[in-house]
Amino acid sequence: MTEGLDLDFDGAEDLLRVWRNGMRPDPDLTVSEWADAHRWLSSRAAAEPGRYRTARAPYLREIMDALSPRHPAQRITFMKAAQVGATEAGNNWIGFVIHHAPGPMLAVLPTVEMAKRTSRGRLDPLISESPALRERVNPARSRDAGNSMLSKEFPGGILVLTGANSPTGLRSMPARYIFLDEVDAYPASADEEGDPVTLAEARTTTFSHRRKVFMVSTPTIRGISRIEREFEASDQRRYFVPCPHCGAMQWLQFERLRWEKGRPDTAAYHCEGCEKPIAEHHKTGMLEKGEWRATAVPADPHSIGFHLSALYSPLGWKSWAQIARDWLAAQGSEEMLRAARNTLLGETWVESGDAPEWQRLAERREAYGGVQIPAGGLFLTAGVDVQKDRIEVDVWAWGRGLESWLVDHIVIAGGPDDPACWDKLTALLGRTWTCANGAVMVIGKLAIDTGYEAPAVYAWARKQGFEQVAPIKGLEGFNRATPVSGPTFVDATIGGRRLRRGARLWSVATATFKTETYRFLRLERPSDEDRALGVLDAPGTVHLPDWIDTEWLKQLVAEQLVTVRNKRGYAHPEWQKMRERNEALDSRVYARAAAWIMGADRWDEATWRRLEAQAGVETRPPVTPTAVEGVAMEPATPTPAKAGTTTTPRRKRRAYTPNFMRD
Repeated sequence: MTEGLDLDFDGAEDLLRVWRNGMRPDPDLTVSEWADAHRWLSSRAAAEPGRYRTARAPYLREIMDALSPRHPAQRITFMKAAQVGATEAGNNWIGFVIHHAPGPMLAVLPTVEMAKRTSRGRLDPLISESPALRERVNPARSRDAGNSMLSKEFPGGILVLTGANSPTGLRSMPARYIFLDEVDAYPASADEEGDPVTLAEARTTTFSHRRKVFMVSTPTIRGISRIEREFEASDQRRYFVPCPHCGAMQWLQFERLRWEKGRPDTAAYHCEGCEKPIAEHHKTGMLEKGEWRATAVPADPHSIGFHLSALYSPLGWKSWAQIARDWLAAQGSEEMLRAARNTLLGETWVESGDAPEWQRLAERREAYGGVQIPAGGLFLTAGVDVQKDRIEVDVWAWGRGLESWLVDHIVIAGGPDDPACWDKLTALLGRTWTCANGAVMVIGKLAIDTGYEAPAVYAWARKQGFEQVAPIKGLEGFNRATPVSGPTFVDATIGGRRLRRGARLWSVATATFKTETYRFLRLERPSDEDRALGVLDAPGTVHLPDWIDTEWLKQLVAEQLVTVRNKRGYAHPEWQKMRERNEALDSRVYARAAAWIMGADRWDEATWRRLEAQAGVETRPPVTPTAVEGVAMEPATPTPAKAGTTTTPRRKRRAYTPNFMRD
């Protein structure tokens, strides 16, 4: 074909070589074959650097191959335990798309910040360590919009990374390929614009049957888990492996992992066919001979799903003995058991939404020994519920591990239309409560609901400043990753004048904190004998004073978590009232949200020690507020210490005076 061409010039051979390479068709590879041929693992991002080998985790082969263009599946769901190689399978797919099937691709992480970390920690090594990708994707440059941290251009396509909390990123472009990683950690709504998964999938509409959506996650809570819902709508594939003794094919279940009492190192899997124990060294051969089998009929024939527990983890990753040890370590803690079920078994946790009996709570009321704040309380928050004819305030003390004590319940008569009512609430911001050692505390953060008469609440909050006051808005649904989001500025109108910047409003997933509160209320207390031996209350224990009445206790347990089905038939949990009044529960949730806003869930050891030191040794007298009729105030005499302050007051800056104004 080169006859008659004048090739007597510099670069002719290079030109011919490029032309021949362009005319040669790409090999017909699957994603797993591509990974074995081209993928190299970097020591920066992998525990086992070097050439990628699908044989190391054979169960990933069919999952990756379902992502290949010639496979008919359009939606691939992978519900799995932690660290079984799922993210690397997704990265292999990204590499395959860049090299062999270019097109627009969207990768969605729970947050934009996680997307940036993924880009630096996983995608950059993926590209730099694989020559086939390095020659197609230029290094990220700050001045190159096409190749930045969150955008990678390559011949024939582009990869965009974004967070599920960014509606702009989810609407950024049409996409043929979508990789949704850790979907159960996504917020319930992308900045109140809708479900992030739905927004992302809408990007694939124009690609019809050629689209691919890969959804991966460790599951969370039964009924609210996105990945469980998608898996149950699929053909529900399980990885069947043969018994080395009798050859019976079976998928591994945790109930058949057994060990001698107190000796997790003896853990062995017992075959469901012959009941013989299977030692872990057989696992490699079992995984090699394993196969995926569908166990259900999907509603959509183009939707397939895979489930995998940590029992399948290859040798050198997560051993059966380590799984047994982790399971034993989780006993006695509902939170640790939930994490173990999610991360080890790859299964959802069933929340117990049953309300504790108010009579049981009444029996457990305590006398605080004449003090307002018991020794463990290190800072105060308040939850405020605004009603038509009154404002109810509950003040809670918080300690390490979110142990809490109700220290005051205040009802301010008058309602939001009465200015005196707001004056009394203002006075509470300066009131002090006494600790066991004589120190005093003021409310660190007061969270007030904006559901009733929001303009009045905004006006009062703006007047007080937002250092101590947090207006909040309750949202439906669960969000364990970020139960409180914000703040956002809310426009408001006062006297007909439009404000440039409104109140700072926090959004709270109330269902998350209600579930947590009920879990804390169900915690068992140590017996007198255990206390004599030094056993302490469990983290999260809720202490209620003996002066609280039964009506308040009934309000605290006035709701129950029930499972309801929507129009599409999907089940989801929902909190519903069992009695009309529930102010105590709402105020508790608001006070808990205030603790989250202060940062109690994220404080380091130094912060907790500083709070303990403040409660024990500081001698700064408190500021005495002006008394307001109807609200009890502390005496004006100096008290030994002021505690519960999480930050050191800033030094006042000296005002700058221009030269021409100076004397």
